[in-house]
This record gives sequence, structure tokens and C-alpha cells, in this order.
Amino acid sequence: MASVPSLASTVQQRLAEGLSAALPEAGSADPLLRRSDRADFQANGILALAKQLKGNPRELATKVVDGIPANDVLKEIEVSGPGFLNITVTDEAIIKTLAARAADDRLGVPLARNAGTTVIDYAQPNVAKEMHVGHLRSAVIGAAMVEILEFTGEKVVRRHHIGDWGTQFGMLIQYLMEHPHELDHKSEEEVSGEEAMSNLNRLYKASRALFDSDEEFKTRARARVVDLQAGDEQTLAMWQRFVDESKIYFYSVFDKLDMDIQDPDVVGESGYNDVLVETCRILEESGVAVRSEGALCVFFDDVKGPDGNPTPLIVQKSDGGFGYAATDLSAIRDRVRNLKATTLLYVVDARQSLHFKMVFETARRAGWLNDEVKAVQLAFGTVLGKDGKPFKTREGETVRLVDLLDEAIDRAASVVREKARDLTEDEIAERGAQVGIGAVKYADLSTSAARDYKFDLDQMVSLNGDTSVYLQYAYARIKSIFGKAGDRTPVAHPELELAPAERALGLHLDQFGETVAEAAAEYAPHKLAAYLYQLASLYTTFYDQCPVIKPEPPKEIAENRLFICDLTARTLHQGMALLGIRTPERL
Repeated sequence: MASVPSLASTVQQRLAEGLSAALPEAGSADPLLRRSDRADFQANGILALAKQLKGNPRELATKVVDGIPANDVLKEIEVSGPGFLNITVTDEAIIKTLAARAADDRLGVPLARNAGTTVIDYAQPNVAKEMHVGHLRSAVIGAAMVEILEFTGEKVVRRHHIGDWGTQFGMLIQYLMEHPHELDHKSEEEVSGEEAMSNLNRLYKASRALFDSDEEFKTRARARVVDLQAGDEQTLAMWQRFVDESKIYFYSVFDKLDMDIQDPDVVGESGYNDVLVETCRILEESGVAVRSEGALCVFFDDVKGPDGNPTPLIVQKSDGGFGYAATDLSAIRDRVRNLKATTLLYVVDARQSLHFKMVFETARRAGWLNDEVKAVQLAFGTVLGKDGKPFKTREGETVRLVDLLDEAIDRAASVVREKARDLTEDEIAERGAQVGIGAVKYADLSTSAARDYKFDLDQMVSLNGDTSVYLQYAYARIKSIFGKAGDRTPVAHPELELAPAERALGLHLDQFGETVAEAAAEYAPHKLAAYLYQLASLYTTFYDQCPVIKPEPPKEIAENRLFICDLTARTLHQGMALLGIRTPERL
């Protein structure tokens, strides 16, 4: 496995060598290279350098250009404007670089030099509660970040911090003890997620009604919370039944989302119960937290309530109960000490930003986070309806996630059916799921996470525009070319002159590794999505302007174009896989 230097890095290096040869006094100045619409690249570092050396930028630029020896990468360097360099690379360099990428099963993408261990906290549903549209983004963004980080060589530990503890369990467990058959299954066969959820829903509604109307039941339920927290065996066994039933349901939803969630990665709030007291003791003894009106609090200079008084992070309530902060801080200790994390990444709704800011700052004061170990919230915005308001059903209820996914799959199946020439009904159903779930994921991932986005199924499954369906069809179209190529095979021919559409596509293919590195470093999957959309668009132009099969070009040109097609398909396939989206070979 060899990482392939991109053309940009090769050009950067040649320019830097030219700079230091022409202007030894400049030291190792940065040429500031970027892609350009006037040429292949533009370098504007000489402007800053001229200021520093008090020289004329155009004269310096000319001197640098004269100092670069002739080579097989740089075709033309032109001094433009006040001292920019417009750089065109040779066609030979483009194809040779792409050939080196094609020879590597990682497409020449390097592993990160400073890889560490990231614990990523995402997809956090609540036990005994239905997953709704608000649970979608954490799951989709988190799963994509897992793939992207692992591809760059990071060791990734997945954590699903499910809501599986708290006072509502007293009511549920007490009700189940008094009505022991409420969670029984209809048959010994495998239970569907729908059946599990309808059991839980029914029990939740019945226990809530009783809790609200029957004072004696309310008293028994409250006593049951105390038993649960004290670790009473019978109570814990009942609690476990709720967790198990909920997992049947969660896993069915994640399965529909085409996401792999493993049991050992599910460590809910309950997983930290045994260390909450110790966490509080450490915070209090070190002076990070102080008692205030009986509660254990951490105060911050810059966090004040509407009345101007400080708003603390409450780690332990005055009645001895623990809030989210105690659990979150205990989780940080565990992830740093036992999982040896160098980065803690939390994929959590932006509305919880203040909570996490306070939790992270508390952990820093306690010494659990430091220069070697950082915590980051990958905050995401809200899913809105077409009307731009938070997404609700017509009745004003929150939208069930399962209903949303089923509708996306139905819509996608009808799009596939319209286009399908020779697919069986089973194939249409399978592709419908891949296209529908891909559409939902891509709509989420192609928006910067911090922004809200509109959930518009019509647009998501459209064949035109920035959608995953457009990318999936581009991939399937490339695959269909190989079915018609006969005995011609993909072969790189660096000696050929390239058409403009071939050059544009080639230069973009070469940026894949840099894009992946950027998406990983900035926790920005939308940058990878934007790259892939542009790749499919450039491919469409190439396909229109550069015949591959018909009208039949000369053998070498056909082979070279097939080579470009093949590398485009592999890059699309790999890039989509990093976003968690399938690329069917036939559509």
C-alpha cells in the first residue's frame, strides 16, 4: 500500500524549490497554492513574500519562474496580475498520478501521520421510547464519521450512550410487576421491531395513566426507583427486560438505516452507575465542584442565567440524585482511562452545546482532558419540514423515524421502477431500499452538520441535482459501459493528449485523498459529499464530450478513457461507502 502524492503537493514542492533557489533569503516560504479556474493551479504566496522582502512582486515572480528547471510535471507557469503564478500541469503528469492511484487498493490515500484513538458517541436512543426524526442525524453523521476516521487510520471506539436509567423506570417496572405478561411475545419466533415497540408503547401509556390517576400506585412506583438505584435484584431483572425489548426495536431501525450497531458498543447511562459517587468525590475533593444549597455544583464566570446570577453545572442534586452531568463526566473518565482515548467526539444536537461546554470545561479542570486528550462536540441542527418549521405530522406529533424511512424506500422504489429496464421485482425492492436510505443519509450529510435542513422526500429522490440518486446513477452508468466495452480494457496512456473534460475530471480525481483528510480533520462529512457530487457532475460532462464506446475512438484513447471511467467508479464507490451509502452496480 503506497500513498500517492497529489499533483497539488508535487507542484507545491517544485515551486518551493524554485522559490528557495531564486530567493535564498526567503527561507522556506509557502507558495500558497490552490486550484484555479484560470489554469490548473494558482500560487499567490509571492505577494506576501515581496512585502516581506520589500521587492516588486512581478519581478520576484519572474525570477522564481526562471529558477524552476524544466520537468515532466509543470507544463506552463505564467506570471499574471500583480504577481500571481498561473500553473498548468502536463497531461502526462495527470495520467501518471492517476495510474499510481489506480494501482493501490486505497486509491493512494495516505494514512494520517498522527492517528490516535477516537471514542465517538452517537446514535443515542432512549429505552422504552420510540425513535423519531430527531434521532436521525446523530446516527447518520456519527456512522459516517466512524467510516471516514477509520479509513484515515484512526482507531475508533463506538459508543451508544442510550437513555436507559432514571425515574420513569420506577413507573414502568412497578406496572410490569403488577401485570407480568405485558411484554410477552406472541410466539417463540423472532420478534419484529414493530411488535417490540408496540408492546413498550402500550405498557408506557397504561403505566402513565395509572401513575397520573392512582396515588397508591404513584407511591409504589416512586419506591421502586429507590430499589432500582439500590441495585435490588428483582427490580434490575425487570429493568433488563425493558432494555432487551428496546434493543430488539432499536436494532431493527438501525438495520433499516443499513447501520451496524454491536451490543458491546451500547453502554447506556446505567453503565456508569457504579462510579458516580467516586466521580463526585474526586470533583469535590479537588475543589472543582462545591456544595451550594446542598447540591454539588461547578460554576463558570461566563455562564449566567437571565437574572445575571451564575448558572452552575449541577453534578449531584440536593436530594442526592445524580443528573446527566455526573453520568457524562463519569463517561469521560472511563473513555480516557480505560479506552485510552486521545479524542472524544460527541455527535449531539446543537441545543445541548452549553451543557457539553460546561461538562468539557469541568473535565479539563479535573485534569481528565488536557493537551493530549481533547473533547469535541460535533453539534448538529434540526430537521425541518418543507415549511421550514420543526418536522411534525399533520396532527402536530413528532414523526416516527420508521415511518419516514419506509416512505423514503417506497418513493425510491417507484423511481427505480420507472427507470428499470431489466430488474426483477426483488431487485427493484432491494435497490429501492439502497436508493431510499441513501437519499435520506445524503440529504443529511451534504448539509453542514451545524445547519438545520429541510426534509423534502421529493427532492431527495430526484434524479437531478445534488442527491445521492444522481451519484448512484452516475456509478451504475459507468458500470454499464464496461458491459459494452467488449475486449477493450482500462489502460493508462500517459503519452496521450487529454481533452478539457478529461483533464478536469482527472484533476478532481486526484483530490480525493486531500478531501478525505479534510473531512476527517474537521469532522465535516459534507465536504466529502460535495466532492462526490462534483465528481459525478464532471463525469457527466466527460461522458457527454468524450466518447468511450460509440462513436468508437482509436484503441489507445478508448483504453485511456476506460481507465478514467474505472478510477471514477472506484472513487465514487469508496467515497459513498465512507458516507454509509450503497452504490448498486445496476439501476
